[in-house]
Amino acid sequence: MENIDVDMKVKFLRGFADKTRIQILEAIKSEEKTVSQIVKELNGNQSNISQHLTCLKGCGLIVGRQEGKYVFYSLASEQIRELLTMFDVVLGDVQHQVACCERHLD
Repeated sequence: MENIDVDMKVKFLRGFADKTRIQILEAIKSEEKTVSQIVKELNGNQSNISQHLTCLKGCGLIVGRQEGKYVFYSLASEQIRELLTMFDVVLGDVQHQVACCERHLD
């Protein structure tokens, strides 16, 4: 495996560094969904959700599949699903420390 540049890792992780994007990823973690289904589930607005879907797609985290007039979104790979699960596992171990952390890291 090649050594990935730190700046590229930071750019990749920024795809996860937004509440709405994480909610979208969690919403499609187990099954593909249309924009309308995601908007309804997140109680969001279509324009905002569409912008985040574009970001996630551009970062390679999700894919869209056209079926008639609908686009169904799903995670781009099993590795992304595993990474989301691993976030939960690790966070479960450090949740108290994260909750007490008063520093905002940029």
